[in-house]
Parts: sequence; C-alpha cells; structure tokens
Amino acid sequence: MTTPIKITLYRWGGSWGPFKVNIPCGECTLTKDILKDTFETELNGVPIELEVKDWLSHWWEPLKYGAWHAPILVVEGKVISQGEALNRGVLVQSVIQEWVKRDTLKGNIVYGKATCPFCVKAKQLLEEAGVEYRYHDVVKDSAALYRMIPEVKAIIGEKTPVTVPQIWLDGQYIGGADNLEAWLKQHNLSNIPDNVVSMENNQSSVG
Repeated sequence: MTTPIKITLYRWGGSWGPFKVNIPCGECTLTKDILKDTFETELNGVPIELEVKDWLSHWWEPLKYGAWHAPILVVEGKVISQGEALNRGVLVQSVIQEWVKRDTLKGNIVYGKATCPFCVKAKQLLEEAGVEYRYHDVVKDSAALYRMIPEVKAIIGEKTPVTVPQIWLDGQYIGGADNLEAWLKQHNLSNIPDNVVSMENNQSSVG
C-alpha cells in the first residue's frame, strides 16, 4: 500500500497558556475549502492524509520550518504557503512532486494538448493499432502537467525542453509520436497502407 502524502494545515486558533484565539480567520477557511475541492478534482486518486491543527496550540511545530503566520500549509515537511489563502496551483505542484517519488506510471498513457498535431497523430496511431490508452490534456489538467514534467525530465535530462506528446506503453517510456510509430512497427502493430498487399495472406493488414 502506498504511503499517503502528509499535509498539515495550521489555522488561526487555539490556546497557549493564558492566550486564546477566538478571532475568525477568513484565509484559513478559504484555504481549507481550496484543499477540499482540489483533493476532489485535480488530486483525485492521490492518497492524502490531511491534519488540521490550531496554530497557537502548536506554534512551535511550523516555526522549525521557518513559518509563523497562519494559515500555514506544510506538505511532507515543506512549507508551501503561509499568511494568506492557499494558491491552488502551488498545492497541486507540491503534492504531485511528492507523489512522483512513490508512484510509477502504469499502463498506456498519452500526455498531450488539443492544438498539437503530433498528439493527434499519436492518438490516431494507437487507435488504428487497437491499443487502448488514457489521454491527459496537460493544458486543461494541471495535475497531469506536473506529473508529466518530472517523469520526462528524469529520462531526457533537466536542461532538455519537454514537448508533447509524451507516451508510455505498459509503463515503459516511449517518447513522442515518431518514437511511437517506430515502436508500433517493431511490435508489428502498425497499419500497412491499403495499397500495399501482404504476400503472405493476400490481404492488407489493419494492425
């Protein structure tokens, strides 16, 4: 079983000695709402363990990370936000960066975008070969983007620009559309054009 990503929210509240906080914190409430909605959408499927603590009752805990102004959000020991409402994109990126370390891509996956002709080509090649796959639009789905980039960078190097499509088959990294086409031919899954006749069975292959 995969260990969940640990997230701690320190909200403005609690008590310490003679001091007690009774003032409502709008940023804390908004941050908690953003967490809930993001867990149900962009981060759906990622195991997360959320702990909510009153800052004044635990002020020394975030202080060791250099944070002192609630609301404070800590993801796996790293402060990603303090003193203001949470930035949704920062949350998604931080969680996915941790998730990549403990999860491997499985099955057939294509990362792409709608305006990319090579992405269209890759999907067409897979469909013609009868290969089922999961498609993620990295423009519309920020979690997919943040998941794709570190996976690809680990293979091609930090300084090499990441383009789309990026393709995995059976959990194995393939690369772009040209690499996919070569892989399909190597595994006898590519289509033979209609005007080419197979001498073995006198029929055209559809892969």
